[in-house]
Amino acid sequence: MSDTVLIPGGRDVRASLDTAASDGGDAAGNGSRADTVVVACPPHPQQRGHRGDERLTAVSDALTDRGIDCLRFDYGDWDEGYGESTDADNAVGWAVDRYERVGLFGFSFGATIALVTAASRPGLAGVCALAPTARLSPDVDAVAALDDLVDLGVATRILYATRDSTADWEPVVERAEELGIETEAFESDHFFVGRAGDVGEAVASFLGPRLRDSS
Repeated sequence: MSDTVLIPGGRDVRASLDTAASDGGDAAGNGSRADTVVVACPPHPQQRGHRGDERLTAVSDALTDRGIDCLRFDYGDWDEGYGESTDADNAVGWAVDRYERVGLFGFSFGATIALVTAASRPGLAGVCALAPTARLSPDVDAVAALDDLVDLGVATRILYATRDSTADWEPVVERAEELGIETEAFESDHFFVGRAGDVGEAVASFLGPRLRDSS
């Protein structure tokens, strides 16, 4: 089930909330709402990135199968990565107000946005970045964000494609491995053609246990 959500803030940000099947409930489908959610950041909006991206929907499917909701959002008007970072932070804020535990995911441009956003959110259960590029601007820097994530103790994993010639991912993976952050390689190109299901499972397998861990 998916509902449209308007994310509060000064920009026009709309999202789809994919809700997991309730555990239990009555014949009318009334059951307890999930208490965990992952916010999913789409790829570059000027390159047709949107919340219906195949990789985002695959991640959402894998999460909801595990009883975890997923909030997929679209950015507001293009703002060189700055406004988009604000959009992601506002989406996380919306989720934090409604759920006990929140994770963050992003693909490509959205992966960089996710890492930078997570670096200012110490309470997140975890962040998983798929094919991040090193930086979008001097202030939207995924490599620098990794150090902050380690300092904050936010569980982090970087997924990347070995044949990716689109994103500048190498500096992110190199710094992650220096810091002891988990990385996972896919034999694929930047778009993970034919691998969306594998990506969804990899993300859900990482974030799922961390969202379920209430300690």
